[in-house]
Amino acid sequence: MIRALQLRVNLFEERQPDGLLKKAAHNLDIKTSEISGIKVLRKSIDARKRNIIFNYKVEVYINEPMPENSEYHFDYKDVSKAKPIHIIGFGPAGMYAALRCIELGFKPIVLERGKNVKDRRRDLKAINQDHFVNEDSNYCFGEGGAGTYSDGKLYTRSLKRGDVRRIFENLVYHGATDQILVDAHPHIGTNKLPKVVQNIRENIIKFGGEVHFESRVSDFTIKDNKIVALQLKDGSELNIEKVILATGHSARDIFYLLNDKKLKLEAKSFAMGVRVEHPQEIIDGIQYHCKGEPRDELLPAASYSLVQQVNNRGVYSFCMCPGGFIVPAATANGEVVVNGMSPSKRNNKFANSGIVTEINVDKDLYKYEHFGALKALEYQKDLERLAFTAGGRTQAAPAQRLTDFVEGKLSLTLNETSYQPGLKSATLHSLLPKIIGGSLRKGFKAFGEKMRGYYTEEANVIGVESRTSSPVNIPRTETLEHPEISNLFPCGEGGGYAGGIISAAMDGERCAEAACN
Repeated sequence: MIRALQLRVNLFEERQPDGLLKKAAHNLDIKTSEISGIKVLRKSIDARKRNIIFNYKVEVYINEPMPENSEYHFDYKDVSKAKPIHIIGFGPAGMYAALRCIELGFKPIVLERGKNVKDRRRDLKAINQDHFVNEDSNYCFGEGGAGTYSDGKLYTRSLKRGDVRRIFENLVYHGATDQILVDAHPHIGTNKLPKVVQNIRENIIKFGGEVHFESRVSDFTIKDNKIVALQLKDGSELNIEKVILATGHSARDIFYLLNDKKLKLEAKSFAMGVRVEHPQEIIDGIQYHCKGEPRDELLPAASYSLVQQVNNRGVYSFCMCPGGFIVPAATANGEVVVNGMSPSKRNNKFANSGIVTEINVDKDLYKYEHFGALKALEYQKDLERLAFTAGGRTQAAPAQRLTDFVEGKLSLTLNETSYQPGLKSATLHSLLPKIIGGSLRKGFKAFGEKMRGYYTEEANVIGVESRTSSPVNIPRTETLEHPEISNLFPCGEGGGYAGGIISAAMDGERCAEAACN
């Protein structure tokens, strides 16, 4: 017999080696010896009250063996001599498009502008220490895309776009911890994700696919409303039949290329703002009601999710990284962009989160209308260049103490930070456009009322957080092809169809299925 249960376990019960077993037996009014196994389906923490509760959704196996293997199977076959599908970009969308092509009997040929995960590390070091950005290899570009070295959070709301569980199971198949299958907010960690990404690449190659690094697509040839050839930066040319475009939200050269070819693009609303960084102990103290005390060892570094309406405009937390780092996410020299990440243990002493506000391309960017479909992109670029200048024309980022940002004062000193290139005190409150700076200032005050202790001079505000999503939408039809180019399949975050690792992976699979049809 199998019984489904919702169990609430307190900290004391969670500490007991057989606490979950006893709880299940008690709820079912049976002996613990009758339970042959418990499969945890979902686990979350309710810390709203001082009595912190662990919520479990479980299947209890009573007097019958618990299955050992996953119900998901991945049928990869040799496609070395199969019909090719070209994929531009090797982030989550590109990786999962390639894997799905193999399952469907097609040969994926992946072209990635950046380097593999190992070689990419040197370019990340150059950004942090030498303030030099390699435009093809950085925190956004390279094997695995932006997620590889910026956290690996797997939370998604895209439950209707495909089989979310299938993506999670596939990540476990390629080496991720099976804990991601049960955690309410699953996370692999920036120190563990590179190995998973490498395993995916090796599997693609093992079954006959190809992955080419440092292969930046610079142009393409169109005939009869089809792309017939791709030109690479090194001067080589590839003839193609179908191509999946999975270049990510920061591949601005691709947007410019499509625009220069006079192919249909659309400006897309997005969000921009800053990163706020607190000592993790402050967030722990607020969320776990333990101010002045270390958090319980059973509790992970605390996170938060905040949202506030300010003058009919949403201000909200984005990509919150407990026990994490702030990293430089610029993709070109002459700009400063910040992002956040956490290692798997989330054991750094800082917590950071993007705090962003909505930018409506139809109402807010009237000064940029002459850029047409690229108006939001140009708006992004202007603020990133402004941040570069305010930071001292290096990868140092402009910053203020949180209270000074809200009160409109230059910070005479700044708090310690995890951001390796360093901070430079600047009047971020006045550098940002009013629709962003004014909204954030009111938002921060409201957040301080919702989380007592959040509004503090011990936190830094660091700018700018500008790459939350693509500022451009590449339209596609019901068959997922571009309306003017019948063999081009815009995909993932770069096309405007995803907002994170899982949704991008699911969209990659969908585009592969369409291209292989």
